Amino acid sequence: MATETEQARTDGDAPPYRYTGALAAEIEARWQGRWAAEGTFVVPRTTEPGPAGKFFLMDMFPYPSGEGLHVGHPLGYIATDIFGRYLRMTGWRVLHTLGYDAYGLPAEQYAIETGTDPRSTTEANIRRYRAQIARLGLAHDPTRSVATTDESFYRWTQWIFLQIYNAWYDERGQRARPITELAAAYEAGGVPTPDGRPWSELSERERADALDARRLAYRARVPVNWCPGLGTVLANEEVTADGRSERGNFPVLRRELTQWMMRITAYADRLLEDLEHLDWPESVKTMQRNWIGRSEGASIDFPLRGTGAALEVFTTRPDTLFGATYMVVAPEHPLVDTLVPDAWPAPAPQSWTGGHATPLEAVDEYRSRAAAMTERDRQAEARPKAGVWTGAYATNPASGEAVPVFVADYVLAGYGTGAIMAVPAHDQRDFDFARTLGLEIRPVVAATDGRDPYDTSGWTDAYVGDGEVINSAGEAVSIDGKRVGDAKRAMVEWMESAGVGRGTVSYKLRDWLFSRQRYWGEPFPIVFDDSGRAHPLPESMLPVRLPDIDDYRPGALDPDDAGSDPEPPLARATDWVEVTVDLGDGPRRYRRETDTMPQWAGSCWYELRYLDPGNDRELVAPQLEEFWMGPQREGDTGGVDLYVGGVEHAVLHLLYSRFWHKVLHDLGHLSSREPFRRLFNQGYIQAYAYTDRRGVHVPAGEVVERGGRYWYGDEPVTRSYGKMGKSLKNSVSPDEICNRYGADTLRLYEMYMGPLDVSRPWETKAVVGQLRFLQRVWRNLLDEATGSPTVVDEAPDPGTERLLHATIDAVRAEMEALRFNTAISRLIELNNHLTARRAPVARSVAEPFVLMLSPFAPHAAEELWARLGHDATLAYEPFPQADPGKLSSATVTYPVQVDGKVRATVEVPADASATDVEAAALAGVAGWTEGRAVAKVVVVPGRIVSVVLTKRA
Repeated sequence: MATETEQARTDGDAPPYRYTGALAAEIEARWQGRWAAEGTFVVPRTTEPGPAGKFFLMDMFPYPSGEGLHVGHPLGYIATDIFGRYLRMTGWRVLHTLGYDAYGLPAEQYAIETGTDPRSTTEANIRRYRAQIARLGLAHDPTRSVATTDESFYRWTQWIFLQIYNAWYDERGQRARPITELAAAYEAGGVPTPDGRPWSELSERERADALDARRLAYRARVPVNWCPGLGTVLANEEVTADGRSERGNFPVLRRELTQWMMRITAYADRLLEDLEHLDWPESVKTMQRNWIGRSEGASIDFPLRGTGAALEVFTTRPDTLFGATYMVVAPEHPLVDTLVPDAWPAPAPQSWTGGHATPLEAVDEYRSRAAAMTERDRQAEARPKAGVWTGAYATNPASGEAVPVFVADYVLAGYGTGAIMAVPAHDQRDFDFARTLGLEIRPVVAATDGRDPYDTSGWTDAYVGDGEVINSAGEAVSIDGKRVGDAKRAMVEWMESAGVGRGTVSYKLRDWLFSRQRYWGEPFPIVFDDSGRAHPLPESMLPVRLPDIDDYRPGALDPDDAGSDPEPPLARATDWVEVTVDLGDGPRRYRRETDTMPQWAGSCWYELRYLDPGNDRELVAPQLEEFWMGPQREGDTGGVDLYVGGVEHAVLHLLYSRFWHKVLHDLGHLSSREPFRRLFNQGYIQAYAYTDRRGVHVPAGEVVERGGRYWYGDEPVTRSYGKMGKSLKNSVSPDEICNRYGADTLRLYEMYMGPLDVSRPWETKAVVGQLRFLQRVWRNLLDEATGSPTVVDEAPDPGTERLLHATIDAVRAEMEALRFNTAISRLIELNNHLTARRAPVARSVAEPFVLMLSPFAPHAAEELWARLGHDATLAYEPFPQADPGKLSSATVTYPVQVDGKVRATVEVPADASATDVEAAALAGVAGWTEGRAVAKVVVVPGRIVSVVLTKRA
């Protein structure tokens, strides 16, 4: 019996059950309500796998911005939903949910501009995102969704910080261990104290200092990117190429600040080694390897003349030591103040001194200019390489020569030792610097490209190739005549025997700067005593909640006081900052940490909370972590079975997540040693963007085409392609598409546009093509007047049956490989065949077809399944299996297109010639070609015949 809604639809001239955007909206809302009411996709807290096993499927979770979703955002979410639905139907127990990365600068900046509490803004944005995502029919477990701002979530973020803070890295054991074990090792003498004295002779403060110096989370004064406009430090990736903040376009300066750091460098080798065991795109692995930047070389000590100190440098080319004609230190190097003399030694060329009267004046002026530059600016290849002499000399340990020591901004304190030996003949930056300042360029590797190895006056660049070592003989050592590889080994052996250096490994990777001077982030579970020493809070005092404040503006940094630190917004909450707690020695007054954690913190571990979100006693129950993420075979790292997201997170998010995961594994909290076993990077959805004569983007939705040109109002604009987003003003809301065509049509269109890992152009007017596909499916199986099924309980014809099983076989293969666009193509091909037959569809064909369609268009498929007589959801129905016996045949069925539309199918012998296939095809579409000449016939062997007719007169 028809419902009241169905009965009302019978009014009017249009068929009441034609599949339209309006009918799709009704169907979709009804089925989403039923899934929610029945808990269709809720995963029990169990360790019982499905018949095929378990599968943890995960998306990179979104930041809930105020603009809501555009159609580019759900590309990956739709893909994982399709794959998850397929996995359920093939016997897997699937865990799939979605949370929200909800801390961060955008909400705080909005709070500063409007005075709105960032929590209320964030929670409103999350509600909007949840509604938009729910409308797409994604089969997420709603009971496992989290937000990083949830108290029940960030309590465990703070707990993980304490695990890291209370741990140290045992180099010999190559793992993290509790800090209490380091104290025991110091006491037992198994680990030497920093100055070699027995542990028992150290004061309480000295013992605390020794432990703090080895913690995996520690405080240090380091050079950072300081953004006054945002009032916080920024990672290099958050600074644009022109030295401004990515968020807000504010100027960024270099300053030294006291910050929380994480000792990720201790894990550099393990982070590299385990990449080999991960099923990740090779391009992402390469980016991580390059970011870690492991280099084998040597550390060499250059004694500073007139002092008892030495400059330590790291070089990958110890074979070029004789070619080091000067040295360069970073402006922030701690020895700069020590090595600068009161007056210039003679001679002092003006190109070295910059015309300054004293070394101190020259160095101070240069350092102040360098402090105003970003690290990215300083490292730019195109920048002229220049610096200033410190007035000091060091001694080349191989030749005994005096080499001048310069300060230059292209050397960074955070890389290596902050000092380099400059070999201008064989390093381009050093070459450019030497040319600018008139320094000696001494070749020590014979060039093989024809240039004179003994006269560099005609050289235009450095020689960086292999060759025979020259000019490298001294009283203590000679490596002349050796090839570069042999010379490296020989020089390291000599340096170690002479006590002037040692073979070592260096990394580009630096410790993770973990502080942010802002309000909207996780508070640190740390307090400070009167002496400024940090103390961790006990777990019983977690979570540390953010206080309510009225003023979210960032604190200022005194530009004239290089030793000052900014006052974050939390510092103004004096009642919260000053706290009395008992840390084991009675109630005492402490001061809370007023920095907050970076946005990366919550995203470092959220996959673990999905496993056990209701657990208030532990991060995750060990048996659940082992079930969902544990290693499955020898050598397996464990982790999420499939993680899908954009390549923009290829380095930092993934690297930080891997670091936290390994620490937790070392400390015995996890069985898996990697968070993500397999990674897949989806492409982007691109759309036309338009700029006016100033180069400013205008709203793409308000641009019209007239006379072959594009206009924004009365102004002509220029069209280009770009990634869809707010910055290009070319966003299209998924709500708009769902309202017009339905969510199933949107899902099909986004998957049909192209391979999942390739960026593809959005074209709103093309969406209707997938609506028409669903309409043809609908008409093939239902009566549009009554909504009743039109299928018959008869056996299908042999050609249709063979095509069905070939489609099942192909769709299964495409689904397993995440090739959803080609899977949809096979379904369209089968449906076109059914349409061209103009006969009722056999139930034995209709039901497998609906099941294959369901991962892509789940609402329409559920409705069709119900109307075909089934009461239960099809979400757990077995996915169709192809009958091998029906995959091969003595005949082949060809769909025949006429001017691009399938009008018939023909069955011919499998060994039929192209001529025979063409003849059969033309006979099959004779009714569609009457009165018109055939211009061309194209036969694609085994697949399709295309007939092109001449144009009508």
